[in-house]
Amino acid sequence: MTRKLYTGRLVDVSFDGEICQHAAECVRGMPEVFNTRARPWINLEPAATPEGAAQLIAVVGRCPSGALKIERGAEHAAG
Repeated sequence: MTRKLYTGRLVDVSFDGEICQHAAECVRGMPEVFNTRARPWINLEPAATPEGAAQLIAVVGRCPSGALKIERGAEHAAG
């Protein structure tokens, strides 16, 4: 598995392209975060508010393959 970590202000997301099923749940759920035409294709800045982070967690939770995961790092625990 090759999982890449994307670090945000409130929450981090990891992605494993080897298991992605390309169902596009992420792109439909938060196109401002998940944009396959941009590099990097995951931009966590729109999820830098508590509301945005909650929406991101919900969208990542709908990933059918588990290619996207919320990573709860220690640096976010205090915030």
